[in-house]
Amino acid sequence: GRVASNNMTKTATVRVERRMKHKLYGKYLTRSSKYHAHDEAGECKTGDLVLIEECRPISKTKSWKVVQLMEKAKIV
Repeated sequence: GRVASNNMTKTATVRVERRMKHKLYGKYLTRSSKYHAHDEAGECKTGDLVLIEECRPISKTKSWKVVQLMEKAKIV
């Protein structure tokens, strides 16, 4: 998913998008979910593409961790 926010210490908010087909009309829709992922090194910046995996609960809302930074965000 893409990092939507990195304002918290050691936490990145990751937006994961998926495409689904509408049952009746057949049109493809984009649905997204946001996950709080643990980023120990603090290397993730907004717009980066990361790989996350589920882990034990670290806090009330954080049960995911960043495994790999796949692509850096393009700076405009």
